[in-house]
Amino acid sequence: MGPPGKFTFEYQALKGRQLDHIGHIFRPPSEADSLLLQVSLGCSHNKCTYCAMYDDPTQKFRIKPMAQVIADIDEAAQYGAAGLTVRRVFLCDGDALILPTDHLVEILKLLRERIPTVRRVGIYGDARSILRKSPAELALLQQWGLGIVYHGVESGDDEVLKRIVKGSTAADAIASARLLRDSGIRHSVMVMLGIGGQKRSAEHAAATAKVLTAMDPPFVGALTTTVVPNTPLAAQQDAGDFTLPDQWGMLAELRTIVADSNFTRCRFHANHASNYLPLSLNLPADRQRGLDQLDRVLQDRDEDDLRPEYLRGL
Repeated sequence: MGPPGKFTFEYQALKGRQLDHIGHIFRPPSEADSLLLQVSLGCSHNKCTYCAMYDDPTQKFRIKPMAQVIADIDEAAQYGAAGLTVRRVFLCDGDALILPTDHLVEILKLLRERIPTVRRVGIYGDARSILRKSPAELALLQQWGLGIVYHGVESGDDEVLKRIVKGSTAADAIASARLLRDSGIRHSVMVMLGIGGQKRSAEHAAATAKVLTAMDPPFVGALTTTVVPNTPLAAQQDAGDFTLPDQWGMLAELRTIVADSNFTRCRFHANHASNYLPLSLNLPADRQRGLDQLDRVLQDRDEDDLRPEYLRGL
């Protein structure tokens, strides 16, 4: 997750206006410099127990009118004259890949036609939305510029996935990875340290390493679970039914994932603002370096080695 990117604010300063953004806008950290084009509102699932991203009543899931999307694209097409060249676009909101394929293709065609400087379009998608697309549909989206799908897998443990009401299984995640790979769309996977709680910490970490190995994505981001107020997970925590691992437990999970995941070639990040120990590795080449750093920190248990709580965030 992350705040809106530079185009939202810099272009507003240049021109005194901005795109039509309703509610809270979220993006992956790697899309910080992307144009954020809101093509849908909210999340069609919106049941995950840990998530409050789309609890704003204005963001009840719906597809944005195409007329508004076109107006935003035309607005963004003027950025070049203002000194901001648009290279990347990220389609918001939470699982915009769930939109009908012909609708998404129309948007991609408009971007190619009206902002020819765009080199890549990204989108959030989950196993439900990926598996709803046929191989031919995904290939068509790739043909028109969809370059990367950001997929919150969260855990490889089916028991954890059931408890957090993810709406998919580890097998679904593996099938999703295969579909995206075959279509030529890059796949960036997110997993959540601590989401299994103390009780299933070991099972969650081991199963997550196993599912990541089977998926073999080119990008993985490990985030640290934060219990957000007014979510079902917060209610479980208040009732004593869920307890987060402490910072050392989180790092032990991270160690298991780094040690036991086998990738062909993966850029593995654990440097999100939520993480206690920023880590960025090229796996498998940097595996030993990462394990050495984690082992040292876990052995010393010196909180000075960790990101302080006041600097951690969602």
